[in-house]
Amino acid sequence: MTVHHPPATPPEERRPDKLLPGQRMPEDRGRMLRRRWLTAVIIVLLVGIPAGYLVISAAQSRESGIDKERESSVVGLQDNWPSLMKRRIFEVPIPAGASGVAYYETSNWKTSRLYVRFTTTATGLDTFLAESGTGRSALTPGRITVSDRDADIVGWTFPDGLSWSGTTVDREEPRPSTDITVDLTDPAFPRVFAVSTTSP
Repeated sequence: MTVHHPPATPPEERRPDKLLPGQRMPEDRGRMLRRRWLTAVIIVLLVGIPAGYLVISAAQSRESGIDKERESSVVGLQDNWPSLMKRRIFEVPIPAGASGVAYYETSNWKTSRLYVRFTTTATGLDTFLAESGTGRSALTPGRITVSDRDADIVGWTFPDGLSWSGTTVDREEPRPSTDITVDLTDPAFPRVFAVSTTSP
C-alpha cells in the first residue's frame, strides 16, 4: 500500500503567521551585515571619543606643565607685566600707566610668591595702595618690609640714602599677604617693590 505525503510548502510560501511559537524568521545576510556594522560603529564611538578626549587633555596638561616649568626656570625678574590672573590671585593691582614693570613667581608645596616691581605716579601709588587694602598713611618712613631673603631671590637692593617707606598688608587666609616697600626719593614717580605670599 502506497502512502501519499502532502507536498512540502516551498520556503517562499512560509509566512510569519505560520511560525511556531518562539520561532523567528531567519535573518537575511544583508540585514545581518548592516546590524553588525552598526554595532561596530557604536562601539567605536563609545570607546574612541572618550579615549580621544583623554589623549587631547593629557597633551594640553603636559604642554601647560612644560610652560609653567619653563617660566619657573627663568632666573630673576622678567621685564613684563604678570598676567591678569596672577595679579588677581596675588592681589597685586599694578596701576595703569606704570612703567618699568617686572615680576617673578616662585612656587612650592607650601607657599607661592609673586615679586613685582614698577614705577608709577603719586596718584598711581595712591590707587595701588587703596586697591591693595591700605593707604599712604600706613607707609612707615624708613621701614623696608621686603625681607633680605626675598630681596636676594630677585636681586633687589635697598641702599641707604634713599627715602624708603613700607607697610605690610595682612589679609585673612587663604588670601595673600603683601609686603610693600616704596622708594619715595622722587615723590612724583615712586618706585614700588611688592612681595605677595599665599599658601595654596
